[in-house]
Amino acid sequence: MDKKIAVISCSNACLDYIDHDHDIKIFRSTLHLGDEDYLDFIDISADEFYKRLEEDKSVFPSSSYFPLGQMIEMYENLVKDGYTHCIVISISQHMSGIYNSSMMAAKEVPGLEVYVFDSKTVTYPQALMALKAAEMIKDKKEIPEILEELEYIRDNNKIYFAVKELTYLIKNGRLSNASGFIANTLKIKPVLHISKEGKVESFDKIRTFKKAVNKLIDLYVTETKGLNALPFIIHANNPETRDYIEEKIKELNPDIKEVPSVPLTAVVGAHGGPGTIGLGYYIKR
Repeated sequence: MDKKIAVISCSNACLDYIDHDHDIKIFRSTLHLGDEDYLDFIDISADEFYKRLEEDKSVFPSSSYFPLGQMIEMYENLVKDGYTHCIVISISQHMSGIYNSSMMAAKEVPGLEVYVFDSKTVTYPQALMALKAAEMIKDKKEIPEILEELEYIRDNNKIYFAVKELTYLIKNGRLSNASGFIANTLKIKPVLHISKEGKVESFDKIRTFKKAVNKLIDLYVTETKGLNALPFIIHANNPETRDYIEEKIKELNPDIKEVPSVPLTAVVGAHGGPGTIGLGYYIKR
């Protein structure tokens, strides 16, 4: 019997904000704002979410990932549609329970061979992995070859973030080494990074947001020198800073004509907070 392979990612990958023509299924997380719940992107867009936060400072957001029962149902629907195999590309298991739940749900559905791949990251690089998997399936590549390519992308990308305030990351428990920062939350604008293990960690202490943004650019320039790197920007309703970073990168490397950017989707922005900006790169083969 011929293989029919599905690709699933989660809404943390920001695929909703990237133009593509692949049939990638999405485990959608839920955003909680006060007593109201919103399905990510379906009920609330990134822009709408950040406007809500700016308008009502008393509301503190949180999120919950796609329920186990709905994961099982999605797998079962794939079987009904004739799929025999599925590759799930999840947000880092250090940031969410999606990875473990995807594995648990897979055990409940006979007739579908599921490969759950820990991206060890979030947003744009995670989206790159899902898009690459879908492209390779279209090209009739075998699953081991696809997983090998996903490992390459996972091992050859980096993201640095500047946040305007640490409150969101600390309250939602997403900053792995927060203890040294809590006392100085209002005084510093740290540069954060996603570690090789897939954890959000502090990287450097910076006194102003503008200096933190310039640090992102310095890190990108230093680490990609002489390499075939694709830069990308992730932002939480911060178009001015996004444009500033893009202009700087183009000035430093005139060969770069465009820098892809995606908004930080609401369920990720609930942890980073408004104004968060990320600059990352992927080292192409």
